[in-house]
Amino acid sequence: MKLFTQNFLKGLIRVPVVFASDLRMRKRFSLLPLFRCFLSCVLVISAVFVVRAEHTHRWRVSTYDEFMKGAAHGVAVRSDGRIELAPKFTLVAGADISYLWSLRTDAKGVLYAAGGSPAKVFRFDNANKPAIVFDSTDLSAQAIAFDPQGNLYVGTSPDGKVYRVSSSGEKSVFFDPKTKYIWDLTFASDGTGDKGQIFSVQPSGKSDIFYSSDEAHIRVLAFDPKGNLIAGTEPSGRVLRVSRPDSKNSRRQDKSAEAAEGFVLYETSKREITALAIAPDGTIYASAIGDKQRNIITTAPTAVLTTPQGTTTVTPGAAITSTQAPAQSVFVPFPQLVSSSIYRINSEGAPDELWTSREDVVYGLGLAADGRLLAGTGNNGALLAIDSKGVYAQLAKAGSAQITGIARSKDKVFVCTANPGKVFSVGPDFEQDGTYESRSFDAQIFSQWGRLEWWSPRDAGAAPNSRSASSDLKSRSAAEPRVEFFARSGNTEDPGKEWSRWYGPYTHSGTALEVPPARFAQWKAVIHGGRPGDGVDWAALAYLPRNVAPVIDGILLQDPGVRANATPIASAGQPATVTLKMPPAPNSSAVIIAQSGTPPKFEPPPQGFQQKGWASVLWSAHDDNDDDLRYAVYYRGENEGDWKLLKDKLEQKFYSWDTTTFADGAYYLKIVATDSPSNPPPAALAAERISERFEVDNTPPVVAGLEATRAVTRDARLSTHFVVVAFTAHDAATSVERAQYSVDGGDWILVSPSGNISDAPEEKYEFTVSNISAGEHTIAVRAFDRFENVGSAKTVISATDH
Repeated sequence: MKLFTQNFLKGLIRVPVVFASDLRMRKRFSLLPLFRCFLSCVLVISAVFVVRAEHTHRWRVSTYDEFMKGAAHGVAVRSDGRIELAPKFTLVAGADISYLWSLRTDAKGVLYAAGGSPAKVFRFDNANKPAIVFDSTDLSAQAIAFDPQGNLYVGTSPDGKVYRVSSSGEKSVFFDPKTKYIWDLTFASDGTGDKGQIFSVQPSGKSDIFYSSDEAHIRVLAFDPKGNLIAGTEPSGRVLRVSRPDSKNSRRQDKSAEAAEGFVLYETSKREITALAIAPDGTIYASAIGDKQRNIITTAPTAVLTTPQGTTTVTPGAAITSTQAPAQSVFVPFPQLVSSSIYRINSEGAPDELWTSREDVVYGLGLAADGRLLAGTGNNGALLAIDSKGVYAQLAKAGSAQITGIARSKDKVFVCTANPGKVFSVGPDFEQDGTYESRSFDAQIFSQWGRLEWWSPRDAGAAPNSRSASSDLKSRSAAEPRVEFFARSGNTEDPGKEWSRWYGPYTHSGTALEVPPARFAQWKAVIHGGRPGDGVDWAALAYLPRNVAPVIDGILLQDPGVRANATPIASAGQPATVTLKMPPAPNSSAVIIAQSGTPPKFEPPPQGFQQKGWASVLWSAHDDNDDDLRYAVYYRGENEGDWKLLKDKLEQKFYSWDTTTFADGAYYLKIVATDSPSNPPPAALAAERISERFEVDNTPPVVAGLEATRAVTRDARLSTHFVVVAFTAHDAATSVERAQYSVDGGDWILVSPSGNISDAPEEKYEFTVSNISAGEHTIAVRAFDRFENVGSAKTVISATDH
């Protein structure tokens, strides 16, 4: 057998065939899963509007994202929106070390784990008590492997050596590639290397080049069932198949020293391959991280294994992966967070992306007894299982930051962790009981809690996972419920001792809860059975928020002569548009999404048009229950006591009316909002708000006392005629805004009043018209008030030379 070493593996990945010399782990950010909403209210559709006729709300949990907000204990959360019993996840032992990188079992099934710092290798006996079988002053033991004679091989970093530890405990340096890090180790009949170079190392320590690649780094190695070496590279993120030439076509006698041939099975969209796992049918699983960057020159590497001159070695007794790093490089076991994916290449070579995320980074891959792919992730220390359809489930969380290695011994799977270093066993039995606690749900308003519904189908073909599970099931009562629910409520965001007690168990969907009314609620599901397939697809809790009155946030009257309309006004002459002044935005203190699947109502803003004699008002309002609102507009004169209805049953938040039906004077508006469309009459509430004082003026100013006096100015050569004009403008309701004059139907010319400022109900004007020719002339004047009402007058004057 050969032990293979790989120099360019930057990520900490344990594959059954390799040992790698530096462990650089990266976290990937997952694409946020799509939010799946549901419609839980009845919509009554009319030609004009949509009414939500149901005031009862429902909080429904049915998606992966929602389930992940809760706390699972012995329960797996699946990506297709389901919780179910998980395989048993049991702590084997803590290793009293910061991190563990590599996990292996020897020929007798004894478990070993390697890590740091400093570098140590632990053996776990039958009592699961760890014993140190190797230690050194190196920073970390990155990888371990066993030869057929039971000797232990340890790859260390950052000094990049491979040690051999005999069954009697004697330690010696087996291979020193003069590189910085040893990434991975494995035994096989062939092996692999760096800068795209893979070296074959004999048991004596003699080495030669097995394969040379164009890639800067060969990161991880594994063997397929046919004995081909599978390699993952960086920076192109390729999966290679490396094999010896066909012996029938080769004349060389020394096949161990003969260079191998490489073939790219798949080039991923990521930068580097970080882990490999090979299924018995030849299916290859590869995890990859980092988006590819084009035309970027790195002048000062910030992490190890960035040099293109690393060394990967393979021996007929050992395969060794190592990398030469620059002297200024710093060991970075957990680099910056990057995107990550898992790819599947079937036995025929067809690739597809099985899983992707921008939140979790895969540090280790392995295969479960049921054939699902296992992925150890960080930095939440979660163990994922992914089936052939890409449906994944979070089986457990280790309580450590990262799950770094996965090893399988017969029907049992082991995982190791970092920060801190621990070892766990996974399965094969399922948990007998699992508990899932939902997140604390905020109804935003003090609410009455109603019925809890759920759906818990049992897979018809599901069988007990093992004989032990089967015997446990026989001991259970056939009438024992598979799922029990509990619920509690409170008025603080975080559940605690000030909340109500847990009420339940509830074993039938649709049971009315006994929890007291409160703002917050939480439910808990206890799943019994110890069988795959026992779980919950969704749960929905009905609640009735205490009805609160709507709030009118503001009222804004538009300038006189502006008409607001939802659609353009159709008329022979299209009126000029006006930009409406908008009221303040709703000051909502606690807005509820009423029915979690009900889309918000879209209210298009009104359009403004100039139209003399019209007035418009806009208002803003909100309802903390998210109820549909209707509005009524009232008015009263300044010296009147009673409000008169102007318009009711309004859906929109604006109204325009013709003020020519009003007497001139000052008025007030009152806007009344009611939530009656969403509540029965006894429970409906209303709110009102009064506008600022506004004036109506439809009477034009009166122009009086118009006089025109002719005058002549003479000099030695000619005489000049001019006219002095005087008049008074008076308005009964508002001030006079401006005045103009025109001579003989010519252009209107603005004239200033005495004192220059137009701000009084009565203004006096006097102006001179110069250079008027001899003959009869008509002089017209007009005056405007603030409402664009206009009054006019004219006079005729004759200008002669006498």
